[in-house]
Amino acid sequence: MSLLCFDYGLRQIGTAVGNIELGTAQPLTTIMAKDGVPEWHQIEALLQEWKPKLVIVGRPLNMDGSESEMSARAKKFANRIHGRFGVPIALHDERLTSQEAKQMARERGHKGDYRKAPIDALAASLILESYIQAALAPKTD
Repeated sequence: MSLLCFDYGLRQIGTAVGNIELGTAQPLTTIMAKDGVPEWHQIEALLQEWKPKLVIVGRPLNMDGSESEMSARAKKFANRIHGRFGVPIALHDERLTSQEAKQMARERGHKGDYRKAPIDALAASLILESYIQAALAPKTD
């Protein structure tokens, strides 16, 4: 089953694609946004190209698991994708993925100006990897 993931942000939205049967996720691109609003035709183009069975949107919770202002905005973004394009949506906890993506980028020699070379697509792939791992984990009752 193909999956598309969005790491929602006010200025940049990272994207990644993956396959749940293969257990894979890879970064795609970063979409620019103005106060959290993307160019919707770019979202539509990704949906048409990858034809995902499910779209995952990162859910930025506070460290204690409570909702944040960005959580509400990410949920609204997810609802808009569902409403505009009719694709199934799932929200997935994205705590610490941006920090992990920055650390990975530094380890690969990135110098740290994330506005010039955003790490949002890498963060989206980490969210998607986490979603896939959770989906494939054995269920215990």
